[in-house]
Amino acid sequence: MRLGDLLRQLDSRLLPPLARGMARLGHGRPRLRLLATVALFCSAAVLVTAVWAADRRPAGDQTVGEVTRVGVVQGESIPGYLEATRGELRSLVAAGAADPARPTYALVTMSAYLAPDRLTPVLTGIGVSEVFARLWRPGTQTEIVRIPALRLPDDVVAGMSEVAARKDREARDYQERAAGVTGEGPQEQELRRFYSSGARVADEEATAYRARCSCVYAAVVRGEPATLERIAARPEVRAVDPAPEVQRLDRTVFTPPLPEQKDVARPPADVSLPAIDADGTDGPDAGGEPDRAVPTTSAGPAADSPVAPPAVVTPGPGGPGATEPPPTLDPPPDPTAGSPPVEIPSDRPPVEAPPADLATIGGSGGT
Repeated sequence: MRLGDLLRQLDSRLLPPLARGMARLGHGRPRLRLLATVALFCSAAVLVTAVWAADRRPAGDQTVGEVTRVGVVQGESIPGYLEATRGELRSLVAAGAADPARPTYALVTMSAYLAPDRLTPVLTGIGVSEVFARLWRPGTQTEIVRIPALRLPDDVVAGMSEVAARKDREARDYQERAAGVTGEGPQEQELRRFYSSGARVADEEATAYRARCSCVYAAVVRGEPATLERIAARPEVRAVDPAPEVQRLDRTVFTPPLPEQKDVARPPADVSLPAIDADGTDGPDAGGEPDRAVPTTSAGPAADSPVAPPAVVTPGPGGPGATEPPPTLDPPPDPTAGSPPVEIPSDRPPVEAPPADLATIGGSGGT
C-alpha cells in the first residue's frame, strides 16, 4: 500500500470521531488541551507511518545499469590473456574444493573454427548458453553473430539457417542500393562498389551458414570448476575464462579472441576494397593498406567496445546481446579434424549505411 493511501485511510477513520468529540466539548480550556494532544498524536502517527512505509518499499533491481565484461580488450596481449585465464581457472578450482557443487559461467574459446557437429564432443558434460560464429576470410571484416544454443548441435544448425536467411535479405538490399546509385563521378563509383561488395559478402555468408560452415569459435558455458578444468584440457579448446562474477547474461558483454589472433587484440584493416582518390584513380594496391577503414554493421548493448563492432544476436531459445573482437590478418588455424570451412571468395562485410565521407553526395549520386 502506498503512503498516500495509508494516510487517507487514517484520516477517514480518525477525523470523524475527533470531530464529534470536539463538538461535545464546546469552547474553553479543556478543548485547547485536547487540540494540542490530538495535534501531537497526529504528528507522531504520520512520522511512524512514513518510516514504516519506507521500510516496506520493494528493493529495485540492483544490477540495472551494471555491465560485466568478460574476454579481451583492445590492445591487450593475447598470450597474457591466455595465461591469466589459466591462473584464474586454477584459483577457482582450488577455491571450489570447499564448495565443489557451485556452478559458474565461463567463456570458452576454441583454437580453430568448428562446424556444429564438432561442438558436441568438445562441450559435452557442461551446460551451454550460446555460441559465437564468424565466417573467416583473409583481410575481410565479416559479421560476428551470437547463436543461442541450449542443445548441441541442433540449436546451432537452426541458428545458422536463420543467419543465412537474414544474409540473403541483406544481399538483395545491397544490390538494390547499388542499382539505385546514378552518376559516374569518383564518389558515385566508390559508393556503387561499396554496396556491391556488401552484397557479395552477404551472399558468401549466406551460402556458408546454410552449408553449416566451420564458423564457431567460442561459447558461453556454465558448470562446476572441476568440469571447466576438464573442458580446458581438451585439444580443441584454447582457453576457459571463468566468470564467477556474472549473475545475468543479459548484463554481460563477452569479447572472446578469434583463433587467428596471436599477439595483440586490435581492429583489423579491411583490405578488400581500396578507396578511390579524388582524381578518380584507385588508392593503394590490393596488397596495401586502404585509405580508410570500411564501417561495419553494429548492433547490441555494448557499442563502446574498442576491439570490434558488436555482434548481432540470432533469434533462438534465448541469449543476450554482446560484442566480440575482430581478427588480425594472420592466417587462422586449419580445422582439419572435422568438416572444412566452405571455400568462398573473400570480400569485406556488409554495412547498413555508406561511409561517413559519402553520406552527402552532390549531384545525382546517392540512393
